[in-house]
Amino acid sequence: MAAKRSGARRKRSQRMSEWLQPVQEPRSEPPLSRERIVATAVELLDAQGVGGLTMRRLADRLGSGVMSLYWHVDNKEDVFDLALDSVLDYRGPPPMVESQDWRREVVDMLEDWRASMLRHPWSTSLLPRRALGPNILSRLELLSKTLSRAGVADADLNVAIWSLWNYVMGATITRASFDLSDDDRAAAQQRLARLSERYATIERSRLLLDDDWDGAFRKGLGFLLDGLSPR
Repeated sequence: MAAKRSGARRKRSQRMSEWLQPVQEPRSEPPLSRERIVATAVELLDAQGVGGLTMRRLADRLGSGVMSLYWHVDNKEDVFDLALDSVLDYRGPPPMVESQDWRREVVDMLEDWRASMLRHPWSTSLLPRRALGPNILSRLELLSKTLSRAGVADADLNVAIWSLWNYVMGATITRASFDLSDDDRAAAQQRLARLSERYATIERSRLLLDDDWDGAFRKGLGFLLDGLSPR
């Protein structure tokens, strides 16, 4: 009898010990949030492009139901706006640091803009037709302020901004869509050589073999900034 009581006490003690152990929560995905939705949307856009983003695919990647997304975003267009603005965030120098080299500031700003869009090629097709978000507006404000500080007159400021915008967009779209192989480029240059009487200048400059995209961007930007420099 005493042995039975002792056994029962041991079982109760064992159960009590088990109850006092911290509860192991089942492993699950992080909570759904706007930030996580946007980050996942960027991953999906990088992988499949604009046509590959649907709310169903986005929800599947997040491990959630489609309707759960609508607690955080309005619709797919809202997701596009948020994803685009997130990749165009510019982390420039701290606001209290005011450089005396305005050209260097502008070059850094625009090279970063181009690099951001090349990392996310889908952004080049979205940017011209989306509402401008806070990140791109902040970038444009900083660019305008820098040009104004450099002496660009208010009457010329909008023209200067749009000229630089058009240059960055054109250079980025061209680079992102130009996918000729080295062999294709060499063959095209050979065709030009055979037609050199008609296309003498571009054949001589070997235009189709020039693949220094970064150098061409920087030098072309220098030409533009020369025209914006105070006289």
